[in-house]
Amino acid sequence: MNIQDLSINAVDLRKLLGTASGDAALLYLYIRGGNDPQSACDALHFTAARYSCAVATLRQLGLWPEEKHSIIVPGERPQYSEKDVLDAMDHEASFRLLRGEVQRLLGRNLNTEDLKILLGFVHYLGLPSEVVSVLVSFCKDRARQRGNLRAPSLRTIEKEAYRWAEQGIDTLEGAAAYIQTQNERNSKLHGLLNLLQIRGRSLTAAEERFANSWLEMGFSQELISMAYERTCLNTGGLNWNYMNKILTRWQEAGFKTAEDIRTGDRKGAEKAAPRQLDEDEKAAIARMLQEV
Repeated sequence: MNIQDLSINAVDLRKLLGTASGDAALLYLYIRGGNDPQSACDALHFTAARYSCAVATLRQLGLWPEEKHSIIVPGERPQYSEKDVLDAMDHEASFRLLRGEVQRLLGRNLNTEDLKILLGFVHYLGLPSEVVSVLVSFCKDRARQRGNLRAPSLRTIEKEAYRWAEQGIDTLEGAAAYIQTQNERNSKLHGLLNLLQIRGRSLTAAEERFANSWLEMGFSQELISMAYERTCLNTGGLNWNYMNKILTRWQEAGFKTAEDIRTGDRKGAEKAAPRQLDEDEKAAIARMLQEV
């Protein structure tokens, strides 16, 4: 096993700590040490399931070493024909079962175009039927959480399927790790929305980018609440850009606790406050006034 000094940038470190996954962190350090991922199970005493979950977590975080040519581009999807679908239905029992399961999950019959997309999940992306079922359930639950009572279309599910394929999520263990990470992120996001007193609506795309970046910074709810209060006092309400500048400045200063921020405020106030004159300076000014 290779052992060498490592340096981890703050962004990657926050990602690892945010997952609270010891296996993912251990595997990341093992690979960063110059070791072959294929030997990780033996070296780290991982079972196949633990290794699969750790790999899926690192891929989700963007910390897994990927080959550029392994990335799947949606535009490259083969154009399946109606004949391809009929052949699969006639000769692949697993595809017939998958069609029935997806129809049950979505509560509707799949048309020919839907089945072409579903065939791409299996034949092109290489996702096992059981993983596709989990994928469909995940997309359905996500739509419901966003207030959409209608089941998602296969086109919508397809986008998520490519994301899973690109990240190597092709096992039940990997899917479970991914969904756990997403659920934890959504829980934190929900807490942030309550803190910001946003209720009865979804975030816009720009607002969600701000919110996710603040969560990735690793700030506690206490610090985010402090930034929110200062934003409201200085701008009269929630100003996303203004609040983002506050939190970014705190991150750059290395502030991690409320006491860090209060200490920083005191130091800033001391720098901004006018310097007190000493006795010699006061005497010099008095002489100048007498001369005048």
